[in-house]
Formats: sequence, structure tokens, C-alpha cells
Amino acid sequence: MEMKIEPLALPGVDTQRPIVIAGPCSAETEEQVLETAQGLASRGVKIFRAGIWKPRTKPGGFEGIGAEGLAWLKKVKKETGMLVSTEVATKDHVFEALKAGIDILWIGARTTVNPFAVQEIADALKGVDVPVLIKNPVNPDLELWIGAFERLYGAGIHRLGAIHRGFSSYDKKIYRNLPLWHIPIELRRRMPDLPIFCDPSHIGGKRELVAPLCQQAMDLSFDGLIIESHCNPDCAWSDASQQITPDVLDYVLNLLVIRDVNQTTENLTALRRQIDGIDEQLLELLAKRMRISKEIGVYKKEHNMPILQSPRYSEILEKRSSMGEQMDLSPDFVKEILKEIHEESVRQQMIIMNEK
Repeated sequence: MEMKIEPLALPGVDTQRPIVIAGPCSAETEEQVLETAQGLASRGVKIFRAGIWKPRTKPGGFEGIGAEGLAWLKKVKKETGMLVSTEVATKDHVFEALKAGIDILWIGARTTVNPFAVQEIADALKGVDVPVLIKNPVNPDLELWIGAFERLYGAGIHRLGAIHRGFSSYDKKIYRNLPLWHIPIELRRRMPDLPIFCDPSHIGGKRELVAPLCQQAMDLSFDGLIIESHCNPDCAWSDASQQITPDVLDYVLNLLVIRDVNQTTENLTALRRQIDGIDEQLLELLAKRMRISKEIGVYKKEHNMPILQSPRYSEILEKRSSMGEQMDLSPDFVKEILKEIHEESVRQQMIIMNEK
């Protein structure tokens, strides 16, 4: 589907990077919502966020205050002049949020993964002109993410944006959700007009990771940030460890280095030509390697040998990784490249084995 994404056009919000959306993970009490909003507004934040309906992994946790909290967001809008935003996961959420005059809606990662749920929301939004931001699905599936944009666009919602919140993984050593930056980078390549926000709170899962993740997002030319901020984070009813105070948020934003995306690239031309030449040589070498792999496949077929030779593969990984490290290349990077090359070699040899 060809999509012509329209600018978000948020009244009173400067389009200069980063566009900042901030507020608590959950609306807990009217006092907590208003105190946080006033703290953010006094520091120049123009868009307030708060979860009203909260999908939880297991029952028994705080699942949001429900529609009652929408009145608190209306009060935030009236008293501070901020735009207000919240997550919707069902058509009923959409109707309630629109009735309350919510300015921006977002679709959460657990909803994006379900095309039926996304379509239900899209159908509920037909005929409405409201900006909708879509979080990446919990699993690293770019096509599923793009499919969600297509469903909303097909319903007439053309003011769309993406939220990169990372991808679920068993590996929780550093991040709550792995950033896998190459996926939003590919989304930008496929949909260049789509504004992309980074959610450092959900990627990091720890408040000390918010600042470096914000900087990484700016270095990758993301358009905005959506950050969880609470007047008293340690007492938050949900996601306490990843929320920061309005004061800390202000400090983080003031430290950001925003690089000029329109900077001239004339001085890079010669270096980029070198890169182009080296890439061409790499492809020629890979093609040569695959031709040899095919010859090996022919030999294995003629001598009734299996394709996979595990000792040989292990030897290649170990020796080449060590060699790469001596050349100042990451061993993991070298292993990943070799795995891809090996997978293609096996595929080529399987073709030869299956030829009659």
C-alpha cells in the first residue's frame, strides 16, 4: 500500500527535534496526575501521557484506573494547556478517549501484534482526524508493524507516527527490551515521512538508561521521545524502576546533543566513494566464495558426503573470530557475518544435492 503520511501537526508543539511526550506509566490518582503534569508543563513539556488502561503480563497487577482517569487528563489539558495522550487497545477505549477529547492516541506493543485488534481500532477511528502513534510489536517483525500502519491508513488516519519501544527477549542482562535499532532504521527507509519516537523507558527498564538511550535515538535522527515521568517514581503503582521525575527529565533533555540532519555532506563524498568501492570488492569476493562452495557441493555429492561438516564450521568460526579481533573487529560481529555466509553456502549446496 502506498501511504502519504501527513505531518502530526500538533497545535502549540514545535516540530524541532525532539518532540517530547512525557508523563507517568499509569494514571493512579487525580493528585498524582496533576502534580506530575504541572511539573512537566513548568519545564516546557507540551504533551502529557498517562496510561488509563494497562495490559499486564499477569492478573493481579494494577491494570489502570479505567475511564475515570480520562477526566483527570481533561483537567490536565484545562489547567496546563498541554495536549494529552493515552493508549487504546479496544474499540471501547477509542470511543471513551475520543469522547473525553484526548488529543493523541497510541497503540501498545501487545495490541500491534494482533491484526484483529488493530483492525478493530482502525474501524472505530473511521471518519476521525486524530494522530495515532503505533508501538512496535513485542516481537521483531517489521512487516507486522507496517501492517498496523496500513490498517490505520486504510481507515483514513493519515497523521501517523511510530514508537520504538524495543523487542521482548529472554536476555535481560542490560535492557528490558532489546533496541534492535536496525528495525526502526529499516522502517525509516521504507516510510521516510513517518515520524519515529523512541521510548527509552521501556527499552531500558531502568531509569539510569533513559539518558543514554535518548541520545542514541537523537544520533539516529529520531523525531521525538516518549518518556515515563512520575512525581514520585519510587512509589509508582507500575514500572517504578523506569520512571524519572520531571526534574530529572529536564536535566536529561538539556544534556542532549541534537545533531544537524541538514548538515552538508560534501566533505564525506570522497570517503563514501571509498566505501562504495570496498562494498563492490566485498560482493565480488562473496560471489567468488559461493562459487567455491558450489564446487565443494558437487564434490560432496559425487562422494556421497553430508553437507554439514560441523568440525570444519567450528574451526572457521573460532579462527576467523580470533583473526577479526586482531584486526580490531568485534568477534560477535565476525561470527554473525560468518554464520550468514555459512547459511548461504549450505543453501547453495542443498540445491546441488537435490539436482537430478
